[in-house]
Amino acid sequence: MDDIPKIGITGMPSVGKTQTLLKIIEKIEKSGYVLEGMITEPVIVKKKRVGFYVADWQTKEKKVFAHIDFDTKDKVGNYGVDLDVLEEIGVPAIEKAINDEDVDIIIIDEIGKMEMLSEKFCEVVADALDSDKPIIVTLHKKSRTPLLQDIRRRDDIRILEVTAVNRNLLPYKIEKIMAEKLPPLF
Repeated sequence: MDDIPKIGITGMPSVGKTQTLLKIIEKIEKSGYVLEGMITEPVIVKKKRVGFYVADWQTKEKKVFAHIDFDTKDKVGNYGVDLDVLEEIGVPAIEKAINDEDVDIIIIDEIGKMEMLSEKFCEVVADALDSDKPIIVTLHKKSRTPLLQDIRRRDDIRILEVTAVNRNLLPYKIEKIMAEKLPPLF
C-alpha cells in the first residue's frame, strides 16, 4: 500500500492534542486495529499541572518523566526532565510498535521539546515515520528543532491543527482519513 496514512496533530499547549489522539485511538481500536506506542499524560496536583507521565499504550506502564520538582540537568521551562524514564518506557513502546507485526498503527504523543532532548527518542521517531506502518503523532506547535522541521517538511505526513473550535470534530475527521486508507482487517 503506497498511501500509508501518516497524521500529525499539532496545536497550542493544553488545547487538547492528547485528548484528540485518545478519542481517535478509542474509535480505531473499536474497529479491531491494534495500536502501540507512547502517550504522555499530565501530572495534576490540586488542579495544577506539575509534570508529565510517559506511558506505554499497551502495557499501561507509566512513570513521571518531567516534573517541576525534578532537579535535573535537562530542563524545559519549569520542568526538570528525566530522560532515563522516557528511554525506559517511551522509546521501547515505539520500537515495539514499529517491529511487532501484530501492531497495525504507531502512536507517538508527543514530539515536543522535552522528548526531543533524548537522542534515542529522536532516532526512534525517525524510524517510526520511515516505517511502512500507519502512524499518528502529536507535535509541539512552535518548536523549531531539526526533527520537527523535518517532520513538517515531509510530504508523506498530513498535519492538522487542533483548536478550541475544532477539537470536538477533528477526531472524526482524522478517523475518516485513517479509515479510507487503512487496509481491511481480514
